Amino acid sequence: MPAGSFYGLLGPNGAGKTTTLSMAVGLLRPDAGGAWVLGHDVWADPVSAKRRLGALPDGVRLFDRLSGPELLAYTGLLRGMDPATVDQRATELLDVLALGDAGRTLVVDYSAGMKKKIALACALLHAPRLLVLDEPFEAVDPVSAALIRDILGRYVAGGGTVIFSSHVMEVVERLCSHVAILDQGVIKTVGTLAEVRGGRALEEVFVEVVGGRTATGDELSWL
Repeated sequence: MPAGSFYGLLGPNGAGKTTTLSMAVGLLRPDAGGAWVLGHDVWADPVSAKRRLGALPDGVRLFDRLSGPELLAYTGLLRGMDPATVDQRATELLDVLALGDAGRTLVVDYSAGMKKKIALACALLHAPRLLVLDEPFEAVDPVSAALIRDILGRYVAGGGTVIFSSHVMEVVERLCSHVAILDQGVIKTVGTLAEVRGGRALEEVFVEVVGGRTATGDELSWL
């Protein structure tokens, strides 16, 4: 992935998107091959690699018996950050992500969208140069989705790199500079958004690449 790119990883259910991203960030050990983050081997030198990346894994597993501010404080201190810096950044993130009003509410009681946003805040807290996000817009309302898109756009404009998986073609077309389509664990096509689309709609290319089909007039006639 080129530094400074906004990379979309597409694929049908079961294609291997979550598995791929989990191996890339050190959550799932690969049977073969390797992963590097800004030149650092994720498996040979995990501490150096993980200092440089922020991850939002599938399922948003969090220490949810903490409030939002407590979770960010815990995350920052676990990473060895200065407490004053953690407090300042946590306050700003909670404010920007519209989570400040949650106060002392425990994360376990957050809505699905709020959990997604607090997980993103945890991923951003240490100012990583790479964000790896698994379905960041899933279960997020349109207002929150627009906010997250804006934050990620500013992050990339500032020199950061984002890779995220998604099923929403509109979001990928709007945000991404590069796209890879994964099917059955194999990258079927990859390149800039313009190269992959080839002048067509991304959804059309996606269905063609993964071997999708449409119902014919003779099928489901009873409907």
